[in-house]
Amino acid sequence: MKLSIRNQLAGEVISVTLGAVNATVKIRIEGGDQVITSSITKEAAEELGLAEGKRVVALVKASEVSVGVPD
Repeated sequence: MKLSIRNQLAGEVISVTLGAVNATVKIRIEGGDQVITSSITKEAAEELGLAEGKRVVALVKASEVSVGVPD
């Protein structure tokens, strides 16, 4: 598969929380202690067989990135 998304982060699922409609997936990025959180549909999480320990690639495509600084 060829993808236009250039931000591809390999990692491992550390948790999946299924809601009624959506799922929250936490992924530890390979090579460090950084964790990202993704909100996807419950159906997608089930179809992908997402579970703790599963190796995944997070694909990030955004038209905006917000930045905050401490007070």
